[in-house]
Amino acid sequence: MLISILISFLVVVSDQVTKYLADKFLAPLESLPILKGIFHLTLTHNKGAAFSILQGGAIFFVIVSILCIGAIIFMLSRPRFLKSMLGFEAADKIIQVSLGLILGGACGNLLDRLRFGYVIDFLDFQVWPVFNMADSCITIGAILIGWKMFFGGRKKEK
Repeated sequence: MLISILISFLVVVSDQVTKYLADKFLAPLESLPILKGIFHLTLTHNKGAAFSILQGGAIFFVIVSILCIGAIIFMLSRPRFLKSMLGFEAADKIIQVSLGLILGGACGNLLDRLRFGYVIDFLDFQVWPVFNMADSCITIGAILIGWKMFFGGRKKEK
């Protein structure tokens, strides 16, 4: 559990620092090309979910975030549940890293919603909706769990 908590803490700190810098130095909706036409920094205030869907559901997203954070903390603190319900060993480093990334990302975006009523996004690959570091960590954590589920994460019963 310690690895997950440490990763989560590092994700929240780096997410909040990068969002602070984006908010301080970028003008809203103005795009700063880093690699022109490929990667830009574009400040947006997202009041919805991923990819700006469901705009205006702040209370809903706060509640869902709190429930997800609670579920992850529950899983981390109950190794038997993790094993019996999901088939993962609590000591599995990939699972610990994955849950830490997801927990940190959820906490980072929740902090934005509670403080501002929206999430600060600024990473813009031009062919994808603008996102932030917390979104990236949630996505990477989910991909790692999916990989673990489908490609060797669980012991096969004989």
